[in-house]
Amino acid sequence: MKEKLVVIGNGMAGARTVEEILARGGGERFEITMIGDEPYGNYNRILLSNVLNGAQEASEIFLNPLAWYQDNGVTLIAGVRATAIDRAAQSVALADGSSVCYDQLIIATGSRPFVPRMDGLYTEEADGVMRSGVFVFRTIDDCSKIAGTAAKARKAAVIGGGLLGLEAARGLLRFGCEVHVIHLSTSLMENQLDASAGRILKATMQKMGVHVHLEKATTSILGDSEVTGLAFKDGSTLDCDMVVISCGITPNTELAKGCGLMVERGIVVTDGMQSVDDERIWVVGECAQHRGRVYGLVAPLWDQGVVLADRLTAKKPEAIYEGSKLATKLKVMGVELASMGVTGAQEDDDEEIVYSEPKTGIYKKLIIRKGQLIGAILLGDADRAGYLIQNFDRGSALPDERALMLFDIGDAPALGATMIEMPEAAQVCNCNGVTKASIVKCVGNGARSLKMVMEQTRAGTGCGSCKKLVGEIVNWACDGQTEEDPSVHYYVPGVPLKKTELVEVIKAQSLKSVSAVFNTLAEGREDAGSKMGLASLLRSLWGAEYEDERDARYINDRVHANIQKDRTFSVIPRIYGGITTADDLITIGQVAKKYNVPMVKFTGGQRIDLLGIKKEDLPGVWQDLGMPSGHAYAKAFRTVKTCVGTDFCRYGLGDSTTLGIALEKRYQGLETPGKVKMATAGCPRNCSEAYVKDVGYVAIGDGKWEIYIGGAAGAHIRKGDLLAVVESHEAAIMLTDRFLQYYIENARYLERTYGFVERLGIAPLRAILVDDSEGLALQLEAALKIQLDAYVDPWEEALVNKTPNQFRSELKVVNA
Repeated sequence: MKEKLVVIGNGMAGARTVEEILARGGGERFEITMIGDEPYGNYNRILLSNVLNGAQEASEIFLNPLAWYQDNGVTLIAGVRATAIDRAAQSVALADGSSVCYDQLIIATGSRPFVPRMDGLYTEEADGVMRSGVFVFRTIDDCSKIAGTAAKARKAAVIGGGLLGLEAARGLLRFGCEVHVIHLSTSLMENQLDASAGRILKATMQKMGVHVHLEKATTSILGDSEVTGLAFKDGSTLDCDMVVISCGITPNTELAKGCGLMVERGIVVTDGMQSVDDERIWVVGECAQHRGRVYGLVAPLWDQGVVLADRLTAKKPEAIYEGSKLATKLKVMGVELASMGVTGAQEDDDEEIVYSEPKTGIYKKLIIRKGQLIGAILLGDADRAGYLIQNFDRGSALPDERALMLFDIGDAPALGATMIEMPEAAQVCNCNGVTKASIVKCVGNGARSLKMVMEQTRAGTGCGSCKKLVGEIVNWACDGQTEEDPSVHYYVPGVPLKKTELVEVIKAQSLKSVSAVFNTLAEGREDAGSKMGLASLLRSLWGAEYEDERDARYINDRVHANIQKDRTFSVIPRIYGGITTADDLITIGQVAKKYNVPMVKFTGGQRIDLLGIKKEDLPGVWQDLGMPSGHAYAKAFRTVKTCVGTDFCRYGLGDSTTLGIALEKRYQGLETPGKVKMATAGCPRNCSEAYVKDVGYVAIGDGKWEIYIGGAAGAHIRKGDLLAVVESHEAAIMLTDRFLQYYIENARYLERTYGFVERLGIAPLRAILVDDSEGLALQLEAALKIQLDAYVDPWEEALVNKTPNQFRSELKVVNA
């Protein structure tokens, strides 16, 4: 006879524990019954914010659909609440009047939203029933109710500035209503962030359109039949027509109290996850209190489930749960965040290493005690999170140069290089509880691509913050021989499409902004690392129709100047073909004196660089210069270097200066996958180094020009391949149009022409561009013209700033 195992609770902790029991052969030993008060299978509560903001359908977040229970021999009593436990009779009473007997009982009742006291919260007709227009955010049904009201709401208020509160705010933005977050503390997410990081997150949220009100205690919900606003303890009020309450959680311990189990904050358990009062009753999840702690993150709940399953199935009868070191990696409002351990120094000898970049929303902090990492915050850039979490969990030795821990630079330890040291049980995907061992096993079973592993394990399909780490593990497990390399096949990592497919969909669905691409092709999940690549692609596709979003630009492209290591900028005015006038030189000199420019330097591209300009001085510098931008900062066409040509040189065979100026005026500001430099040489002596430019033109006499493509003379050295010999400037420009557009349409983001030409081969390129073997010539020329016609000198923003903080050294944040 099988023992009867009853599980009260069909949430993430309860269902995961049953999975662990089944994996240990528990199905042969136990007749398993699960009781859940929701009429569904088990779903991922972490992803409810995706359901609310429309990034995922409710059906997509289920971990164990109803069919799973039947397939695994588990009886699910769904939609019926357990009302009491009779320990003497070893039975559980249900709300429908029935009961279920047990030999072993697991309590996994989880938690419920904490609702602070306030007037006007409940209806007068039914005690404990919230009034119309007021919601909590905890279940699939909550999402549905919130969405139904938000679609008609004018202004929504979210009470609670923790993780779930901010995610609720993000979801509400989708419906077009004005969104306000009210938080009792002095900063947002105070459990994961320190005050400085909280301020940066607040500024980031406000830029997204969320209004933030800190140090506000809500005393009442205003309105009679409908919600009209909130009243606060300080006497102020806020007009709104719907309210979402997300102020934390309270463990569900009523069943345990009712049957006499020890309950403090949670149900008190031993290291073996048994109740301290009854060896037949086990406890797991947010309702359990272990060594005085109650955990609200999923990783500790997975750890508890493993220990419970080991004990209950006797696989490891001495297994113990020693508590968890809290570390989490996720996305908040689409912003990457990693937080672990303590967030502030607590002892005199603690080291604090802080890097803060408020203007870009980046904040990084380490807390080191006695040579070990005891806490960290990464906000806005969490690429090093995997490496830091590994150090945090293992107490590994740290590099003397602490900056190497925060940035992927120089000799910074790379996680991929130390993958073999990463524990098999290390949690990789917090959203879906996927370990390194699970990923490696999946690869061993034949899934040799990131996409296949994600589909089979669900790793990386939640908030997406672990996707890079999952890819590194897949690559390591495949010994570098993956069948599908996302960095090669996907134009940008945040949108899983090859470039040709991506362009086709963008055109077909008329997606003209970066956010539109994410909303349509990435289920609303924004990837910061993909924004610049998408912006570049969209500008090249749509020209003047492109809908510019400034957060999709790198700092250089937001202010149209090159940022330097001291946070000042360099400005390079356009000097066509390297030819200037005395008046322009005088103007440049006067500007340099007026703004105390510390360095004036001639560049390798025959231009003049003004270095050390303050951000707030940029508009004045541009106006005083009265010259167009040299585009020395963008992934775009840069300059044409020329020699003297036939004007003065006794060796000149062709007018290189006229051709160079014509090229530079034609392509100025042209958006390309990587920067493009050109040169024209009046003879094969190559004084302007035309052979080693992205496109080079060499006069060979009788009015003829050789055109070379794919040259390089920087970190990579490569002589360009001969594309064609032409007999006029006009023919040279025509072929250049075709090559540049073909490069724009087919190159990977940041791929320079030397890699592009080498990858495709000069013979196929010559056939397509010169011989028109595929009939694309006219199409390429027309497509390039769209972008050329849309050119506007970016320095015109000196007259009208695009954003209020565009040229501020410090971000101005308006307090709510």
